[in-house]
Amino acid sequence: MAPITNIEDLRVLHERRVPRMFYDYVDTGSWTESTYRANESDFQKIKFRQRVAINMDNRSIASTMLGESVSMPVALSPVGMTGMQHADGEILVAKAADKFGVPYCLSTMSICSMEEVAKHSKAPFWFQLYVMRDKKFVAKLIERAKAVNCSALVLTLDLQILGQRHKDIKNGLSAPPKLTLKSMMNLMTKPGWCMEMLQTSNRQFGNIVGHVDGVDDMASLSDWTAGQFDPTLDWDEVEWIKKQWGGKLILKGIIDPEDAVLAKNSGADALIVSNHGGRQLDGAPSTIQALPGVIDAVGPGVEVWLDSGIRSGQDVIKALALGATGTMIGRSYIYGLGAMGEAGVTKALEIIAKELDLTMAFCGLKDVRDVSSKILFPGTY
Repeated sequence: MAPITNIEDLRVLHERRVPRMFYDYVDTGSWTESTYRANESDFQKIKFRQRVAINMDNRSIASTMLGESVSMPVALSPVGMTGMQHADGEILVAKAADKFGVPYCLSTMSICSMEEVAKHSKAPFWFQLYVMRDKKFVAKLIERAKAVNCSALVLTLDLQILGQRHKDIKNGLSAPPKLTLKSMMNLMTKPGWCMEMLQTSNRQFGNIVGHVDGVDDMASLSDWTAGQFDPTLDWDEVEWIKKQWGGKLILKGIIDPEDAVLAKNSGADALIVSNHGGRQLDGAPSTIQALPGVIDAVGPGVEVWLDSGIRSGQDVIKALALGATGTMIGRSYIYGLGAMGEAGVTKALEIIAKELDLTMAFCGLKDVRDVSSKILFPGTY
């Protein structure tokens, strides 16, 4: 096999090894997918200033996120059904993130439960919360996250209703997934994936099944999830969740400057500029396009991170140059997981770290904390 040198190499391997419905779940956007594509392509419009004859020795890409030391300013975003990309996927991702020294955020819609992940993870991880109509369940989720020592709660604000994702609809992708003749035939072409899944007991939504009254199998789960995402979520409920949690709170899904101000005023410790990877409102701006407006609106006093569209270390440094204090990756590490398991997640992190380090050097800097818009070519951002 040829050497893996970039995230695209991992994506190609991921597509070969994972069943179509689960690959498409990751590599898809809503409606025409214009926002999904713009998340990546808008990064390419931004150009660097290359500097020369500057001492580039003894570089560092280490930083902090929410006061935690990180090996680079990158965290792993919550991704639902990660355990369907590779058996025990969430556990493997947590292990890779722990060893690499970056934060990992576990999704409410994970296959492995938070308790299972905690058993296999030495470092505290973050927990991402979707707000459901069942407030008893929401409160219980928060208490469970406290019990396993999650160090931050990430509240996703942009999934009150589900965006229309054509590939998922055509593939019968739901919670839980519905197997069709087409998807079963595709499964037969992925024997390695099937063997891995047969060897684990983690094959359902571990944070939900067995933790909701009357939801104890996949059939009852389908009925429960059909109408559970809460369209009434508002800032009063954000305040309620903050009180229930009592720890560091991160708000994810901020694109509009007005919402950014409301989010800051809610007492959040960090805001994540995210459009859910282009999977919600098609036609919304890319995150790198929205980032400067959000930063201008909130000013100092709250960390602002960028999520959605990052496929390289160069994308990371562009986000930092435009004012982000950190970044989050989703598809980039999921491609690695689907391709090679834990080793693939590590490979994705290594690729991004190397690209970040080399780009920083070419721009004449030795410390990632010194990155600013001065490294960008005028007129391209």
